[in-house]
Amino acid sequence: MDAVRQVEDAMVMSGDVSRAGSEEKLRRLQTITDAALSQLGVEDLLDELLERTRDLLQADTAAILLVDPSGTELVATAASGLEEEVRQGVRLPVGRGFAGSVAARGEPVMLDQVDHTNVLNPILLTRGVVSVLGVPMLNGTQVIGVLHVGTLTPRRFTHDDVELLRLVADRASLATQARLSRLDRAAAVALQRSLLPARPQAVPGLDVAARYVPGAAVGVGGDWYDLFALPSGQIGFAIGDVAGHGLRAAVVMGRIRSALRAYALETDDPADVLTRLDRKVQLFEPDVMATVLYAVLDPSTGSLTLSSAGHLPPVLTEPDEPSRLIAVAPDLPLGAYRSARRHNTPASLPPGGCLFLYTDGLVERRTRPLDDGVELLRAALTCAPADTMCTTAMAALLDEAAATDDVAVLAVRRTGEKSAA
Repeated sequence: MDAVRQVEDAMVMSGDVSRAGSEEKLRRLQTITDAALSQLGVEDLLDELLERTRDLLQADTAAILLVDPSGTELVATAASGLEEEVRQGVRLPVGRGFAGSVAARGEPVMLDQVDHTNVLNPILLTRGVVSVLGVPMLNGTQVIGVLHVGTLTPRRFTHDDVELLRLVADRASLATQARLSRLDRAAAVALQRSLLPARPQAVPGLDVAARYVPGAAVGVGGDWYDLFALPSGQIGFAIGDVAGHGLRAAVVMGRIRSALRAYALETDDPADVLTRLDRKVQLFEPDVMATVLYAVLDPSTGSLTLSSAGHLPPVLTEPDEPSRLIAVAPDLPLGAYRSARRHNTPASLPPGGCLFLYTDGLVERRTRPLDDGVELLRAALTCAPADTMCTTAMAALLDEAAATDDVAVLAVRRTGEKSAA
């Protein structure tokens, strides 16, 4: 209540209202900090806040517009007295008009007289709104939306009104961020599950297993794995990590995974596939950075070709041999530099041998160098069935605490078995 009391004191000191009037205003102001509001769902909370804001400021309309993911438009999200804004999906450009100016400046804007020269939203004009006041909704210093109120009669808003509306905007911002975070995480998890099945497809001659675990600190991210049969009869498999976390990273991951599959149908050359994939990322995902390891295996001969776009080297285990890292020279990550050259590394997977691929969430910790984590993984793995190798790796590297970053691993073991004729 300190912020509320400060508003009350400022109201009296500024001469906006008398002490008696201030007490009445304070009583009404407490309606927006009512603990009972916390029991409402986010949508109901925003609707109730807008209703109470109209009463508090004696306004005829109130609305919330949120900045869209591109950062260029405001989208009508909740309204009281202007419900058609939400029903019609009103979108307004940031930087233009009344609401757009509030978002661009990050400061309150008051208009004593609304007309077509200062307001872009036709609904305000058709409803007969005369005066408006808008304040930014903030997440730290970032503008995430605009809260505005309007009246159907001329009104000169005061500093007191601005401060009251700021308090409402703060409450609405917290609720909105909580809602967006939950939606983002739920959508990202659903997308990850749809793209990363619990067990990769069965392939004759191979024993395959995989794991995916969201990070404890950041949740679902852009880590992924894939394995698929190629028209040539060979098997393509990949693992990758899109920089960032949440829904955005998961969506980009899905696009990259699908594009890699498409390019893999056109060529069995892993370096060529990653070259094409990098060109796609550079053009359509200009702000994205991702690491990928892509390999093509002939199950009948064990011939293996790998190409790395900045990804960590895989671990190779063989019967009666110590595990070792395959010396794949990493080229630049996807999205790092236009026309980056990419190379292939030839290798061989003997019968009974297993190739283990992983993302940095498995081995990287703030408390130790990355190379030490990779060495711990190499030392923990021995030649075993693919599922056992995944279990061993997760137990060895995630025994003391959950990974802060998301983790994806893929084990591909060559059994030497042939498909039935």
